[in-house]
Amino acid sequence: MLYVIIGEDVDESLEARQSVRPEHLARLEALRDEGRLVLAGPFPAVDGSDPGNAGFSGSLIVAEFDSLEQARAWADDDPYVGAGVYAQVSVRPFKKVLP
Repeated sequence: MLYVIIGEDVDESLEARQSVRPEHLARLEALRDEGRLVLAGPFPAVDGSDPGNAGFSGSLIVAEFDSLEQARAWADDDPYVGAGVYAQVSVRPFKKVLP
């Protein structure tokens, strides 16, 4: 089943984000390589594709997991969580309708 993971950044998260980004991306690439990743990306803190020093306000991941518990465990192990990037993370079942 698909699950959506939404991480909401703490204020001034850019430095912490950048410090663990390679590890964060490696986990997403593993999901992609397993055919389980639908989409993933950050929310720019300003209206633009390159927020510069404004950074990001959070992230969205849609991926396939066997259960809600497995999706939550995967989200809890994210390097952004360990580095204090996220103030909170929510995980919910997701039903893709389009496209």
